[in-house]
Amino acid sequence: MDYGYANARIRGMKSRLLTHGALDDLIMKPDMDSLILELEKTPYKDEIQEAGTKYSGVYHVEYALRKNFTNTFKKILGFVEDTPAEQYIRIFLRRWDVQNIKTILRGKSIHTTADEIVDCLLPVGDLDDVTLGELIKQSDMKAVIDLMATLKIEYVKPLMRHFHEYSGENGFMIFESALDKYYYDNALAWSRGRSYDEQFIRKMLQAEIDVVNLKTILRMARDKAEPAEAKILLIEGGARLRMEDMVPLLEAKSVSSVLDRLKNTQYNVAEGIPEEHLRKEKISGIEKQLDRLIIMKGLNAFNGDPLSIAIAIGYFWAKYNEVTNIRVIARCKTADIPEERLREELFYV
Repeated sequence: MDYGYANARIRGMKSRLLTHGALDDLIMKPDMDSLILELEKTPYKDEIQEAGTKYSGVYHVEYALRKNFTNTFKKILGFVEDTPAEQYIRIFLRRWDVQNIKTILRGKSIHTTADEIVDCLLPVGDLDDVTLGELIKQSDMKAVIDLMATLKIEYVKPLMRHFHEYSGENGFMIFESALDKYYYDNALAWSRGRSYDEQFIRKMLQAEIDVVNLKTILRMARDKAEPAEAKILLIEGGARLRMEDMVPLLEAKSVSSVLDRLKNTQYNVAEGIPEEHLRKEKISGIEKQLDRLIIMKGLNAFNGDPLSIAIAIGYFWAKYNEVTNIRVIARCKTADIPEERLREELFYV
C-alpha cells in the first residue's frame, strides 16, 4: 500500500511529542495544580480541559492521558482505514485489550474499587469504554468471565479453558499467561506473511515474547517455583529464547543466578541493579530494564523503511513512552516523591 500520506501525518504528530525540556518543566512543578496548568500548554490541552470538568488531582491527569492516547490512535486508524496497515496497527493495539482484561480481573481478585481499576485502563484496542465499564461493574472474577462469554469477547476462550486451574493470588499468573499466549499466538498468525510489514511486526512481537518470558522466569525464581510448574507458563515463538534456552534459566535457584546466565546475551540487564535489590530478590527494577529494551527496539522502528508500517509502530512506542512518563510524574507529585527518585523512574528517549 502507499504509506506516503499516513506516514507524513504520523511524522507531523511525532514532531509534537514532548521534548526533554518539556518533561523537565513538568518535573519541576511543585504540586499537582501547577503540573495541570503546565500540561494545558502542551498538546494535551483539550483533554486536560475536558478532564477538569469531571476530575481533580491525579485523576484529572490520568483521565486526560487515557483520552489523549485513545484519540491519538483512533486518528491514526483513520489515516489507514480499509487498508492492510489498519490490521497491522490493530494487532499492536489489541495488547491493551489483554492488559485491560488482566487489570479488571486482578482488581476483582483483590477487591479493588471500580475507580481504581478505571485509572489503570487504556481503552485503545477493540474493547471500548462502555464494554470495559460493564465488565468493571461485575461483582467478581467469575461474573466478569461470564459476561465476556455473553458478549462473545474472544479473550474469554483462554480464561474458560484455565478457570479450573485458578486458585487465588498464586494462581493468577495462569490467567495472565493464558491471555498472553492467546494474544501472541494470534498476533504471530496474523503476521506470518513474507512482506516487509509482516516480517517487521513479527520480529517486534517475538522480542516482546522474550521479555514476557524473562519476567515470568524472574518471578518463578523469586518464588522458588519448581521448573515444571514454571515451564507451562512460558510462551513459544520468541526471538532469541527458545524453550530449550529457557529451561536452564528455570533451573536457576535465585534471581541473581538467572541474571548471571543472561550476561552474554542481549538481555544482560544486571548492570545498574543495586546489590541490595538482588540480595532481597526485588525484581521490579529488572522488569523495568527489560521494558526499556522493548521501548528502545520500538523506537528504533523510526529507522525502518519510511514507506512502511515501521513509522506507525515507532510512533506507537514513542507515544506510549511519553504517556508513561507523564503518568509517573503525576503519581510521584501526588506521593511527594523526591525529584531524584522521580527522575530514576522516567525513561528519556
